[in-house]
Order: sequence, then C-alpha cells, then structure tokens
Amino acid sequence: MKTEPTLILSEEDIDIKIKRISLQILEACIDDESMVVAGIEKNGFIMAESILKNLNKLSEQSIILAKVKINKKNPLNSVEVSLTPTEYKNKSVILIDDVLNTGSTLMFAAKHFLDVPLKQFKTAVLVDRNHKKYPIKVDFKGISLSTSLNESVNVDFTTPAKAELI
Repeated sequence: MKTEPTLILSEEDIDIKIKRISLQILEACIDDESMVVAGIEKNGFIMAESILKNLNKLSEQSIILAKVKINKKNPLNSVEVSLTPTEYKNKSVILIDDVLNTGSTLMFAAKHFLDVPLKQFKTAVLVDRNHKKYPIKVDFKGISLSTSLNESVNVDFTTPAKAELI
C-alpha cells in the first residue's frame, strides 16, 4: 500500500531556510575577498544558485558559482567540477546539496576539493536525514529529520517548490 507524500517544507519554508543558510555562510566567510559556492548537479546546483542570489544581495564579495557532477549511484567514479583547481585554491569553498542521506555524495565530492589547499571548506544541505554512513559534517542545514530507512525525501525546486517525505 502506497502512502501519500507528506509535505515537510513549502515553497515559503524553503525560501526562508535558504535565506538563513545564506546568512550563515556570509558570517562564516565575512573576511573573505571571494568564495566559491559549489552545487552538486541538479538540486544541489539549483540551491547553490539561490544561495548565490542571496549572497549577492547581502555582500560585495566576489562569489564564484561552480557545478559539481558526481555519479550518485557510484560516487567512486570521477568527480567533475566546472572550475579548475587554481580557481578555488586558497579560497573558502561551500559545497551544497539538497538532501544528506548516507553522506556518500558529499563525502566523495568533498574529497575532490581537498586535493587543493583551501582557506576553509564548509557544507550546506536543505535536509539532513541523519542516516550517515560516512563521517561528513554538515555546517549549514535547513532542517534535520529523523526518518526511517525505507522513507525518502524528495525536493522539487519547480514552482511551487516543496520538499516531501515519501
């Protein structure tokens, strides 16, 4: 028997969470001349674009947007970033995804960035499900959920944006 999805975040809720995460990122990087906001392809990148818009309204800092491509089914395969390592070397990098489940996607994407000296490295997610297999810490999160392993969270950034527990 299939159950109806439960709305956990409305479009307005998502907007508020993203604004708060943006402010927290700005606080953490307040002394930086520039920073990199790197979104994991699809929803993480959409969220990174929203965070970039908020940061640009709040700060004069140079903020570089990067897209991170990773095979979520097999994250050991290569990670591709739309920037060269020299473009993020010695900068603050914020890695963004929509949902943190096991941590494998964030862990392997983070590993890619850590091959280059950085000023600091932080992570941000909209939903932290608390089912981590890997020791990855989320620095900025919209909401933490205690869910069962057979449930999933679907974030849909189309209008109206929403996050649902399925």
